[in-house]
Amino acid sequence: MRWLPFQLNPDVPEKGIPRAEYLQRKFGTPNRSYSRVAAVGATVGIPFAFDKIQVQPNTVNAHRLMHHAGQQGRQDEMAEELFRAYFIEGAKLTDIDTLADIGARAGLERDAVASYLASDADREVVRAADSEARNAGIGGVPYFIFNRKVGVSGAQDAETLLEAMIEADKADA
Repeated sequence: MRWLPFQLNPDVPEKGIPRAEYLQRKFGTPNRSYSRVAAVGATVGIPFAFDKIQVQPNTVNAHRLMHHAGQQGRQDEMAEELFRAYFIEGAKLTDIDTLADIGARAGLERDAVASYLASDADREVVRAADSEARNAGIGGVPYFIFNRKVGVSGAQDAETLLEAMIEADKADA
């Protein structure tokens, strides 16, 4: 499995914007409720804490961190830590020190992560991959691609994902 970059909000400034401002712009209210998502998360042991999110981030550096972690065989761990930090802890994902700490939690060397993020390394790689996804018609996440042949958009039940995997496997035959 590989995690590929896709920014939901590529126009958010690099330092991010206040979450209330973002919600007002996108949904017309600074107090958008995520209670349904939180309730579903609770049923599977995910204690979403959307009220802790103060900054809507530009995610280029978080995607760079995912790319960097992938080069070290730690991409799944990094995804888990990024999701935990943002959706449960309300971490500011635009802050390089915060991202370096998250990288360390995922098993990377903190100072090396901080140096990497302070540079422009892989910035264009991430932007090009994001652009490629948009040009392929992907408009949101999650988006699953099986065997580079079958795409499934949105949160789906296990049966739908299994059917897509079987279809992709048949396409290889």
